[in-house]
Amino acid sequence: MSGADVDCSVAVGAVQLPNAVIAASGTFGYGTEFAGLVDLAAVGAIAVKGLSLRPSPGKPAPRLIETPGGMLNAIGLQNIGVEAFLSDRLPLLRERGARIVANFWGDSPDEFAECAARLDGAPGVVALELNAASPNRPEWGSILAADPVALGGIVRAVRPRVRAVPLWVKLSPNVADIATVGRAAEAEGADALSAINTLRGLAIDLETRRPRLATGGGGLSGPAIKPVALRMAHDLARAVRIPVVGIGGIRTGEDALEFLACGASAVQVGTATFYDPRSPVRIADEMKTWCKAHGVTAVRDIIGSLRG
Repeated sequence: MSGADVDCSVAVGAVQLPNAVIAASGTFGYGTEFAGLVDLAAVGAIAVKGLSLRPSPGKPAPRLIETPGGMLNAIGLQNIGVEAFLSDRLPLLRERGARIVANFWGDSPDEFAECAARLDGAPGVVALELNAASPNRPEWGSILAADPVALGGIVRAVRPRVRAVPLWVKLSPNVADIATVGRAAEAEGADALSAINTLRGLAIDLETRRPRLATGGGGLSGPAIKPVALRMAHDLARAVRIPVVGIGGIRTGEDALEFLACGASAVQVGTATFYDPRSPVRIADEMKTWCKAHGVTAVRDIIGSLRG
């Protein structure tokens, strides 16, 4: 079998992708930063940095550190604002053939809804990804996506404002039962679920007896969280009828295929792009190579194939 005989395309509900690997929000910038390094059209899709109605400066430095097996961040949803993204960044992304998942957030249900409305139908945007799952937005009072009632209320406010593209909802792992939260989002009209965001964590400087991040704790990502992410993607895929996009600790094609075997329809790659900006394309190629070696003619045939 030649490599060309492996069909790498997948579908996340109504969203058709040439391969299953999406660059995750918050780790690939707006995509434009990598236009000279990566063929943006070769990435399944790009989930851009979380966008808000107005520009947000994020949190003070230091706000990103390495940890054993991962990375801890407290960026705080810094972004240029939705209007600047639409006017300054989206045209270049379209020119390069990128498919865009527009991640967005707000500080109230009305802000979430208004931001979604401004992004809905923008050329090149294939889906909107509602992010109420960040652990680095203390202004919320808590992680909104950790509460099925709070998250359900936000999705309810946003759903009528999104008509042109599917609405994905990003979930937090900082919950007792992610399936309960996922079902709440589904009940209010989510078209797909992205899981997981980062785990709450803390790193300290023993010499100064202070946290290593300026704001104290942050969100843990990277290989250390993969087993947690796999379990949550597995549980969600069995609890809801809408597609799941798996996220967490993916470094290789085999990592990505494990998420698909658990029931995810696609994956997002985040922390790996910090040391390998081409990792989304590389991982998609590795998935294809693995399938070729194992006699699998379509990547999507792996989806939900976990036994037991």
